[in-house]
Amino acid sequence: MTATPRVDDARAAYLPELAAVVWPEPAGPTLRRGGAGYAVVPSAARPRLLVPAGSRRAAASAVRHSTEAVGTKARLRRSLLATAFRTGVGRIAFRDRLLVGATEGTLEEHLSEVLGRPALLSVHIGPARANRKPVIQLLDDRGRPLGYAKLGVDRLTRGLVDAEAEVLRRLAAVDLPGIVVAEVLHHGGWGEHALLVQSALPVELPRAAPSVAAERERAAMVAVSRCLGVDRRPFAGSGYAERLAAEVQALGDRPETGRLHAVLATVLGLDPTVDLGAWHGDWNGGNSAALADGRVLIWDWERFAAGVPVGYDALHRRLQTAITKAGVEPTTAARELLAGAAVTLAPFAPPAGTEDLVAVLYLVELAARYLRDRQAEAGARLGHVAAWLLPAVEDHLAARPGAGGVAK
Repeated sequence: MTATPRVDDARAAYLPELAAVVWPEPAGPTLRRGGAGYAVVPSAARPRLLVPAGSRRAAASAVRHSTEAVGTKARLRRSLLATAFRTGVGRIAFRDRLLVGATEGTLEEHLSEVLGRPALLSVHIGPARANRKPVIQLLDDRGRPLGYAKLGVDRLTRGLVDAEAEVLRRLAAVDLPGIVVAEVLHHGGWGEHALLVQSALPVELPRAAPSVAAERERAAMVAVSRCLGVDRRPFAGSGYAERLAAEVQALGDRPETGRLHAVLATVLGLDPTVDLGAWHGDWNGGNSAALADGRVLIWDWERFAAGVPVGYDALHRRLQTAITKAGVEPTTAARELLAGAAVTLAPFAPPAGTEDLVAVLYLVELAARYLRDRQAEAGARLGHVAAWLLPAVEDHLAARPGAGGVAK
């Protein structure tokens, strides 16, 4: 890839790697100014999206169906950007291009074969994290969405892509009233990569008002938590306690492992009664939409799991929103999560007095995930759990009556 721009953020550094995966040799993806190919939005120095510059309707649709925009202002900016591409202004305003010399043997060719019809690609460029992978919108020449494709390119992301395919098939047979989940259109391999193609959800439809959307989202979280049944039992001796302890043990000889074991030992000593159900696994506000017609769209199911304390999705949503959207310092956000657990978990009706311990277990689960996935090494800020998550949990247990503190 030539003409590499000045790197202003981590996504710009990732763009050549991404392009080489989607358009391997002999395609020879190259960055240039102007021309056809794929428009880099908003620029090669700050890439967020690649859209097909040769089709106004497809480029506008790619932007309009992009799922990263969260909040009214972000969706308004997305709508204005889509209008710019539809009228031709976008092609002039956004001049950076990714040119592809050939399509033979590329993912684009393979996806067209899978779908049985030509498909134009629009590629999302995600932030630095261990589970970053190509996520691709598939469009026809009129801009109508044909589906979404995900490509697992290493051990972690291949496992996540395969897991999501399995979950989507499983959920197709589960009663989730009012909730819309994508269908699996294709699941297989492309070279050494795992490939999942799923149907497109109608993210462009009118959304519910914010207050209504929040209420429907909470109801959807409760429905997901109970979709496979709920089992109330003591935490000690439960399958979840054993699994979580095993996940921490598998982290190996690192400072965080001992501290997480000590937290789990404290919770085991308190032995709360917990309701075990299911959770989406990464409900963060960027992968759900409450529509004005009453339906709730939910996507990105690769972290779905059963047999966990109900309410994990609500806790995850609150923590991620506080840190990534409201700008709350991570340690403060974790402390506030623990302090407000009873309110956050009220819709799930857990056993009284256990809510903060459910939040503690959620944070242990999150810490084990970040450490297992090596998020810190991949550049994700929240991957450094010893700097924010563990102090909040340890201090909370130290001050909790009957807990006796945590050995550090």
